[in-house]
Amino acid sequence: MDTSDFPARAATANTPGAWGAHLAERAARLDAADRLAPVRGLFALDERVVYLDGNSLGALPAHVPERMRDVIARQWGELGIRSWSESGWWTAPERVGDRVAPLVGAEPGTVVVADSTSVNVFKALVAAVRLAPEGRDEIVVDATTFPTDGYIAESAARLTGTRLVPVEPAEVAGRVGPRTAVALVNHVDFRTGRLHDLPGTTRAVREAGALAVWDLCHSAGALPVGLAEHGVDLAVGCTYKFLNGGPGSPAFLYVAPRHQRGFDSPLPGWNSHADPFAMAPGYAAADGAVRGRVGTPDILSLLAADAALDVWDHEAVDIPAVRAKSLALTDFFLECVAVYAPAGRVASVTPRAHAERASQVALRCAQAPAVMEALIARGVVGDLRRPDLLRFGFTPLYTRFADAERAARVLGEVLAA
Repeated sequence: MDTSDFPARAATANTPGAWGAHLAERAARLDAADRLAPVRGLFALDERVVYLDGNSLGALPAHVPERMRDVIARQWGELGIRSWSESGWWTAPERVGDRVAPLVGAEPGTVVVADSTSVNVFKALVAAVRLAPEGRDEIVVDATTFPTDGYIAESAARLTGTRLVPVEPAEVAGRVGPRTAVALVNHVDFRTGRLHDLPGTTRAVREAGALAVWDLCHSAGALPVGLAEHGVDLAVGCTYKFLNGGPGSPAFLYVAPRHQRGFDSPLPGWNSHADPFAMAPGYAAADGAVRGRVGTPDILSLLAADAALDVWDHEAVDIPAVRAKSLALTDFFLECVAVYAPAGRVASVTPRAHAERASQVALRCAQAPAVMEALIARGVVGDLRRPDLLRFGFTPLYTRFADAERAARVLGEVLAA
């Protein structure tokens, strides 16, 4: 959409300044009424900066450094190897998985936190092909997918002797059929912020006799997912975006209860062995979500992510409240952009419909790299996707309406200059 699609008052205002004071006042009122406002204080934020890049790397929860000092100085420094048992290191992937599970609507015992998203996509895809009915030789993949998912899917297809079929996400439901083994779809388009139809697509894939694998990297912690409710077979996601787990924090893998006994990982490491310390030459898979493990977990990053999840224990926080604020923030930001941005300089590619929007706004801008560089220099941190998309991620746990107003105002100033 261009500015002609924004609210009528933007087009009739004499100057951006005529509406600027009004928008600033509205932002202050919205922040004063915000149920999640107290949660912002749980994060270490530079008040001079508007941080709108939580869809790439979440902000640091303020208590995490102290928790990590204990992990490093006491658990590692004093207890050493004893911490595998005495500090619960060995069971951390499942324990942290059980903390992630309710945030994505999963059952206890179905999520393990370990490895990277790419590794977990590979495990999920190959295992899904092995779980699928015999004779199915196609992997349907989201044609607009995040690149690594496509790379991994291509490799998984070669490994399993299947054929890769790229399909637009909205067309997956109509494309799956008797030859489909698995469909891999991103819940959110990382470029545009478009939210794809997880319930409907999952239903169509399963009705076709195939398995549905979802990438939740841009939705976990930002909106309701409902893995159990909607019958998702397998899912993966990261913990460093809206879950604020820290740079490179481990990803998660979900395996529905009905598939756990048959889940045949292509990476059968010693950590997923039924008796890992037997050091037996033959592999015997453990029960449950443990099958999703491979090698020794990255304890420091894993426990940082575990500590970061404490913010979700705040009494004001739940996924419906997060979703409601996310939609209100992105609505307000788009309204502010309509007022402040010079006509014709940016156009939103993020859907207006709430059912189709995640928690980011992407604006098409011919000079996106230079504009984002100028924004960051002026204290508004977003990111971009070349060649021409400005991306702004809204993390409801710590983003204010005043941040949205300031970001749009500075954007307008940069574009006018």
